[in-house]
Amino acid sequence: MDTLKSVLVPINQEGHRFIAIFAAITVALFLFTWPLLGWIGVILTLWCVYFFRDPDRHVPTAEGLIVSPADGVVQMIERAVPPEELGMGSDARLRISVFLNVFNVHINRVPLGGTIIRQVYRPGKFLNAALDKASEENERHAVHLRDKDGNDIVFVQIAGLVARRIVCYLTDNQEVRTGERFGLIRFGSRTDIYLPEGVEPLVGVGQSMVGGETIIADLKGKNEAPMALEVR
Repeated sequence: MDTLKSVLVPINQEGHRFIAIFAAITVALFLFTWPLLGWIGVILTLWCVYFFRDPDRHVPTAEGLIVSPADGVVQMIERAVPPEELGMGSDARLRISVFLNVFNVHINRVPLGGTIIRQVYRPGKFLNAALDKASEENERHAVHLRDKDGNDIVFVQIAGLVARRIVCYLTDNQEVRTGERFGLIRFGSRTDIYLPEGVEPLVGVGQSMVGGETIIADLKGKNEAPMALEVR
């Protein structure tokens, strides 16, 4: 039943064209080739539908909580300099990298409410997103956000080996809420988030993330994730 619920969810509008293409190819395979290829097409079409699923999420509303910008697994936690195109200087910050495989939900969500100071797209390579150098060399879209208390965070969409398209709906000076959808990456990728200086992560390497729900840091300085949170 839980598996069925995870499939029967809204489909993101970015997926409609791809689903139609997969379905059309499947029909052609049934009409003009062996039935086995047609059934392979059916499986791939169903996978495409599954890939573009866009489930609702229960977003914590307590102030100062930073949530994961994506589903996936925490691959690395290390200090690194934010993307140079944002012009935030050369000081390293704590960076949390979340790797998404092709079966994860690929909708990206705003990790913290605030104002978009700057967002920049930069072309690049399509290396395996699991590699450390993917943060520096791959195609990416970097975002600098500032909350109402003046805290600056950075989050970055990074294309991967299979991914060939980053979609970001954000604009400079836009006001956003924690957990709000802001884009997606097709079809396998990674998201990085850079925390303000002195803020410690509440997650560890290897931990599974739920975009918009999993708390990765608390700007109020608490040492453990809150136990009872109002959600929306």
